[in-house]
Amino acid sequence: MSYRLVAAGDSAVVVEFEERIDPAVNARTIAFAEAVQGANLPGVRDVVPTYRSTAIYFDPLRTDSVALMACIEREAVKPPPAQATATAAVRIPVCYGGELGPDLEAVAAFAHVGEDEVVRLHTSATYRVFMLGFVPGFAYLGLVDQRIAMARRSTPRVRVPQGSVGIAGVQTGIYPAETPGGWQLIGRTPLKPFDPSRPDPFLMKAGDAVQFYPIDRGEYDSWR
Repeated sequence: MSYRLVAAGDSAVVVEFEERIDPAVNARTIAFAEAVQGANLPGVRDVVPTYRSTAIYFDPLRTDSVALMACIEREAVKPPPAQATATAAVRIPVCYGGELGPDLEAVAAFAHVGEDEVVRLHTSATYRVFMLGFVPGFAYLGLVDQRIAMARRSTPRVRVPQGSVGIAGVQTGIYPAETPGGWQLIGRTPLKPFDPSRPDPFLMKAGDAVQFYPIDRGEYDSWR
């Protein structure tokens, strides 16, 4: 199986697989990252999978570079993992539209459908968590139905409220904190994707399945 090594300074290396957003490529990437992490090599600080590459951070003064490269070469050429056993999807309640989803109307216009159809299309898919990044707990989910895969805004908002659910092309995601952002906001969830007070702060992890379901404003307020 082909891959490419890219040095990222003297304390990190990136292992790149096929350059496309694809569940199979992402599954291979995550399996590789888990194998390297599981090798418990001295000096390896962190292993971070993305859509189609894995960054390995290490202490050059403590790491056996020969052992690290041997591990990379061994694991990177392994075939993609077999279909994983299905696990229960993480279910996310979302109140769509109105002040909580100010871009729902624009996405509907982009798709030439009604707002209810945008909600139906967004909630009918089971999404894959391709990676986490941007801020703690921000899960990049896909793939969004092409009919509602509207590009991100040309001018980002200065503040996007915590819990906002957005679309950016074939990706969808939830803002775990109030941050700037340019995704098309179609709703908001009362759940916290990242909460350091929980035993496991992260609601979602790379490789998880996610499903959204609609709730009304009264239910949203009761969750809050």
